[in-house]
Amino acid sequence: MAARPRTGPARPRLPDARQTMIAGAIDSLRVHGVSGTSVDRVLAATGAPRGSVYHHFPGGRTQLLGDAVSAAGGVMSELIEQLTRDNDPAQALEQFAALWRRTLRESDYRAGCPVFAIAVETTEDTPELADAATEIFARWHRALAGLLVRHDFPADRAARLATLTVAAVEGAIALSRVQRSTAPLDDAVEELRGFYATATR
Repeated sequence: MAARPRTGPARPRLPDARQTMIAGAIDSLRVHGVSGTSVDRVLAATGAPRGSVYHHFPGGRTQLLGDAVSAAGGVMSELIEQLTRDNDPAQALEQFAALWRRTLRESDYRAGCPVFAIAVETTEDTPELADAATEIFARWHRALAGLLVRHDFPADRAARLATLTVAAVEGAIALSRVQRSTAPLDDAVEELRGFYATATR
């Protein structure tokens, strides 16, 4: 079995048995997506006893996935909020992209975004997972739009550019995994920098 990716902006540092299982679920979501993330896979990867699943996650797989996406989303949201607090738009974008370039290369292009995985694979049977992803994306959007407003973009323009940024970066990460190259992410970042520099204010 290939080693699980243990680097990247979405993986929290978590100490106890329950949190170890959450981290294992995050790793699986990043590589295998929702459909490929089973309780058995998480148990095999983490070495946790089967009985601990329903002790820590009485709601079973759905609860485990929900807790995993909430944990990953929280880590990524805090990172984005820090970057947008401490940098101008272009600097924040480049620093975030640099983290993902490193994650993609270090995982041999296997690790993607667990929140994106939840967003594209949730079904009517698991609306709570879709709701969690929606809330996380909204938090990212608020941080990015707020940064743009602070740099003199009109609020409506800032909101549209924030949407474009989230969509472009998430899509570019997915393309980079497929193409086994950071070129799609590099292209997306370059074009977004142009929007930030030339958008009507």
